[in-house]
Amino acid sequence: MFQNFKKYILAKLLVIFFIATVFIFYISWQNSHRGFTFAMLDVGQGDALFIESPTGMQILFDSGPNGKVLSKLSEVMPFYDKSIDAIIISHPDQDHIGGFLDVLKNYKVGKVFESGTYSDSKTYQKIEEEIKNQNIPNIVVKKDMKLDFGGGVFLNILFPDRDVSSWDTNDGSIVARLTYGNTSFMLTGDATKKTEGIILSENLPKDLQSTFLKAGHHGSHTSSSLEFVKTVLPKYSLISVGEKNKYGHPHKETLDIFSSIGSEIFRTDEKGTIVIKSDGQKEIISFSK
Repeated sequence: MFQNFKKYILAKLLVIFFIATVFIFYISWQNSHRGFTFAMLDVGQGDALFIESPTGMQILFDSGPNGKVLSKLSEVMPFYDKSIDAIIISHPDQDHIGGFLDVLKNYKVGKVFESGTYSDSKTYQKIEEEIKNQNIPNIVVKKDMKLDFGGGVFLNILFPDRDVSSWDTNDGSIVARLTYGNTSFMLTGDATKKTEGIILSENLPKDLQSTFLKAGHHGSHTSSSLEFVKTVLPKYSLISVGEKNKYGHPHKETLDIFSSIGSEIFRTDEKGTIVIKSDGQKEIISFSK
């Protein structure tokens, strides 16, 4: 009987060892096959953008209106991965920050980047308190900062170029250009035409042209001026928007502007989560509804 017990224990240990070995090889294989990934998560009426560099650095740019972001993150991150290298708060409106408290409580976050705009909302105050309690470095970005995400992925800050603490939160949104090789993204938060005008006046057109434009303010007519869109000249325009939302986003005027330059439009209310993978030369776009 004792011999049978020893055989049972040995067999069980062998099974555990086999599973552990397969798991280790799986992680090693996955790490060695990383590329660049950008995902516009389908979080309803809000923004949540996930970025992963070829070195495995992960960034969450806004978090949508609520905790739905957690289930969407689980679709683009391995189940065992509970760390995010950085979160970026484009501005402190509910539809861009509502999920951050859940993220901070469920993931180990390395750094926080903010625009410097302010909100007295309970959600924003709780997020700031959690960041402080966890002693996470909190950095206010400024124009010409260049964030290195590893593997040739860079985020160039275009705005704010000044103190925007007293500005309207949309006007003070972070605007940044994400690049990986020949693939580029113009990320705009809820930046308005006012903000776009400042960016146009401070930058050469060649430094703004991008493969993808993340439409400002969910395709609202308060953003995406014709001059700005013609300068960015995106091959693709991405709109994060809730299905049948009460604001009527995206507005027809904005859609017409994108169409007028021949930009192909992808919307989360129609396509679900939009995932873009790139080798630095060409992009593969897929959808998950």
